[in-house]
Amino acid sequence: MAYPVSPAIIGIQPPPITEVKGWLAAMPSSPDRPLIDLCQAVPDYPPASELLAEMGRALQSADISRYTPDEGLASVRESVSAWYGRRYGAAPKADEMILTIGASQAFWLAMTTLCRAGDEVIVQAPAYFDHPMALAAFGVKPVFAPFVPERQGLPDPVELERLITPRTRALLLVTPSNPTGAVLPPVMVRQLFELAQRHNLALILDETYNAFVEGAPHTLFSDPAWRDSFVHIASFGKTFALTGFRAGALIAGEKLIREALKIQDSMAVCQPRLTQLAVQYGCDHLDPWVAGQSAMMARRSDQFNRAFRHPELRFSLAASGSFFAWVQHPWLHLDSRQAARRLVEARLICLPGAAFGPGLDSYLRLAIGNISEEQIPAVIERLLIA
Repeated sequence: MAYPVSPAIIGIQPPPITEVKGWLAAMPSSPDRPLIDLCQAVPDYPPASELLAEMGRALQSADISRYTPDEGLASVRESVSAWYGRRYGAAPKADEMILTIGASQAFWLAMTTLCRAGDEVIVQAPAYFDHPMALAAFGVKPVFAPFVPERQGLPDPVELERLITPRTRALLLVTPSNPTGAVLPPVMVRQLFELAQRHNLALILDETYNAFVEGAPHTLFSDPAWRDSFVHIASFGKTFALTGFRAGALIAGEKLIREALKIQDSMAVCQPRLTQLAVQYGCDHLDPWVAGQSAMMARRSDQFNRAFRHPELRFSLAASGSFFAWVQHPWLHLDSRQAARRLVEARLICLPGAAFGPGLDSYLRLAIGNISEEQIPAVIERLLIA
């Protein structure tokens, strides 16, 4: 008897990174041309050595393998709050956050608390692929605001408002954007917040890469009204290079947090204690290290943008940021999956634009945060020979 899998799940696209890496099995190895992996957006550097040492010490604790409160240890949440105070100029309180198993679980908590099947969420295209995949699994319809090349990945608040219907529950954006790297200016964040307030919607910002933005990403935490409309998704996995330890957070007003804890208890119980202690150490001690990594990633992005101006390169750079380059491929007769497969033959893997929403088959996402500065010339060489 076949498993009675939900038709809604069957209709969701496969995980794009798994799909692309699966293509490698059919490709012969090439010792003189090693694979360049631009698929997954992870820091290419390890955590700070002092953080690793602190985690080693924590592993000797008698209670390291025990549960914590669902929302996370109070002392850790106080450290996270203080980090936000330094980063944003104002901070959520410790009881306005849940420490989660990565930003993805924070997103699931938020959406299962805010939405039910049949609702709509407005998503700016190109959208981080996990978001519409998850929405479809909930039975929530993602309504895509179209990508406008001239805006280089920034949304148009007028277009977002036009898409609102009686079924709309939230506006969902990622800043810095995955996949374009575009950063919402603070004044635009304020516009979007006021738009959400006017229509009694939630403004959900996935700010996974907020440590890689120069200056305060926005000032919403300075406005007491944020607790009524704003939902913030965080990933300390990117901040402290702890991606495999799944270090996320959901930040929202206390009312939403109280309801989301019901889902947390039945979904994951708590973020692992070791991950929490790593986040606490990072928040308390690693501001200079994080600033150094952020500056390095900005230099890498600038170097990539300069290299991309190669006169013989047929690809065009539509948008970019610290971790990403959103590029238009030159093959009009190929869709984005076919274009990505063609690059596999040049020993470079990246993600097809179609994974990020409809109407994006002429684009590819290159995760430049996954390579060193020394590898950038090799990336350009692979694009030239493809």
